[in-house]
Amino acid sequence: MFRLGLAIAVTIAICAPAGWGQQGPYKVLKTARVGGDGGFDYVNVDVENRRLYIARTGRTPRINVYNLDTLEPVGEVKTTNAHGAVIDTKTNHGFATTKPVTMFDSTTLANIKSIDVQGNPDGAFFDASNQRAYILSHSSPHVTVIDSNDGSIVKAFDIGGMPEQAAGDGKGHVYIDVEDKDNIAVVDTKTLEVTAHYDVAGKGGTCAGLAMDAKNRILFAACRNPSNMVILNADDGKVITTLEIGKGTDGALFNPNTMEAFSSQGADGTLTIVKENSPANFVVEQTLPTMIGARTSALDTKTNHIILIAAETGPPAPPAQPGGRAGRGAMIPDSFTILVVGK
Repeated sequence: MFRLGLAIAVTIAICAPAGWGQQGPYKVLKTARVGGDGGFDYVNVDVENRRLYIARTGRTPRINVYNLDTLEPVGEVKTTNAHGAVIDTKTNHGFATTKPVTMFDSTTLANIKSIDVQGNPDGAFFDASNQRAYILSHSSPHVTVIDSNDGSIVKAFDIGGMPEQAAGDGKGHVYIDVEDKDNIAVVDTKTLEVTAHYDVAGKGGTCAGLAMDAKNRILFAACRNPSNMVILNADDGKVITTLEIGKGTDGALFNPNTMEAFSSQGADGTLTIVKENSPANFVVEQTLPTMIGARTSALDTKTNHIILIAAETGPPAPPAQPGGRAGRGAMIPDSFTILVVGK
């Protein structure tokens, strides 16, 4: 069980492989070993109300809520197994990617209702421009759009493959990376129809992170195979450039305050920082060691901090068959950790 009384351990230095990214503006400012049982996937923030949401799975599924500034626990939302949660700060309605989807009050953390959906809810994106939550599923229907005012389903539809992360321009378009098809689906937010697919095959496959510079119409697709950040024009899908990133990305961010894109990688425990010098010029500014397993991330645009989550694991399990790949090691009890990265 999660223990509210756990002390928060703060450290400054993290061991890093030799030669990796110590030169650069970013560093791990703080780590909080908050513990608690269960697996985890996405980390989400409510910048306005200074809250951090982390979904935990396992014996006691819930969403743990923390103070975004102190990382002290605030409470929890009781759910079935969830992968993440998004918040509408206008209505104070939250949506956890459970099945059925859990709609909750982000002020009191009380459940409001369950919303029956098809598919298997995984990631989520909140479009503040029209107050809609996009619930993403690897199985059909791939996207379920929910009105955050009352929790009604607007539409459920397919995008041709497995979605991972979404980004929006706030002006009528949502972009979703299609992990198993090596492309980015373009969705018209008025009709909720897919209007285009931007192909990235050969540049970066198995894209698991997507972020956007809405002002300059630039997409940042963080991909695993090859491990590249593919940078595209959001209007026509033309590839501007590709930059090498770390191994095992599962999240991308863009900070308009600093004109930097970020890719969080769990396989090698790194955070790749890409500087946008202009809409035609991009460079890898730094590759920062974080923690093995810290594959998903969230951005606090008030402090310009990046939040990551990870846990320590034991030795990999033996492969099920001779010559097979070893399984993931068991999570070490109470090792779950929140990391804060900044300048």
